[in-house]
Amino acid sequence: MRAAVEAKQADVDVGIISQVWPGRSHSGAAQGGINAALANHPESSDDNPEKHAFDTVKGSDYLADQDAAFQMTQDAVPAIYEMDHWGCPFSRFDDGRIAQRPFGGAGYPRTCYGADKTGHYLLHTLVQRSYMLEIKMYNEWFVSELIVDDGKCIGVVAYDMLRGNFEAFCGRAVVIATGGAGRTFSNSTNAIISTGGGMAMAYHAGVPLKDMEFIQFHPTGLYTTNILMTEGARGEGGYLINSEGERFMARYAAKAMELAPRDITSRSIQTEINEGRGIDGKQYVYLDLRHLGKEKIMERLPGIRDLAIHFEGVDPIEEPVPITPSQHYTMGGIDTDMDGRTMLPGLYAAASAPV
Repeated sequence: MRAAVEAKQADVDVGIISQVWPGRSHSGAAQGGINAALANHPESSDDNPEKHAFDTVKGSDYLADQDAAFQMTQDAVPAIYEMDHWGCPFSRFDDGRIAQRPFGGAGYPRTCYGADKTGHYLLHTLVQRSYMLEIKMYNEWFVSELIVDDGKCIGVVAYDMLRGNFEAFCGRAVVIATGGAGRTFSNSTNAIISTGGGMAMAYHAGVPLKDMEFIQFHPTGLYTTNILMTEGARGEGGYLINSEGERFMARYAAKAMELAPRDITSRSIQTEINEGRGIDGKQYVYLDLRHLGKEKIMERLPGIRDLAIHFEGVDPIEEPVPITPSQHYTMGGIDTDMDGRTMLPGLYAAASAPV
């Protein structure tokens, strides 16, 4: 949608083809926040994009494309202010600045958030911007194939799921922004539309995929449904507890504790489970928020409470929440340069989501 907005503002004829209504896209399930070095938090007054880039590269065990990481952190600050100016209802500090909180793997509290519904707010801000610009939307169409002619991508073939017919959509450029492949895993926080279909479509057209072995597991998915329990719950001070009542992260990351990077935290939880310290010997541990108090949970984590009540039968104000690591993010995807260009002229790809 952001690419469509830019194209429309440049007076380009543009359309969005979506398998679901855009406001139902999976970024709406992102909860805890989105990182940018705004330096608004009292403990992050000397934060900057360079330090954000360092944390990003370090968190990747130095495997990330460092130029891309730096570009992302440089662009993050104006992107957040742009969304703010477009009406995204970020939570605020008392002085009116966008609120930021700690997240795993970050050297500073730099996660901008809107309660625990950040993805929903960001997504709907972009949907509203798209409506305002009268961008054409083809909703509930399933794109099945890229159209390639004389070595160039000139459009897509799509199936109208409401009316039952195939049509060709032609254009000078195609941007694929279809998310990851989470539903290939038994435990995943992803929606049922996150099948990797967009990546497969590019691959079938001869475009290489890259870094597909890098799959991020989120430490805290609900035990029964794998629905995401945001890292913001731990950023606000939540504990991870095993069957012995221990905050076991002290064994694995004594300094960062529950805010260690996601790969470390996920492996630590799974180690506790594998060694028999899951709750009642089962495949989960507890996320304990009770000590935060009702007021803070209702203000900062209302969505988490609703999900825990409705999908796990547990009120986090009164009881700990059973959680287990769940596949969350597909780190690899369609191979592009830093501007989103693929090796196939006319085809671009982008993937971005709050955390």
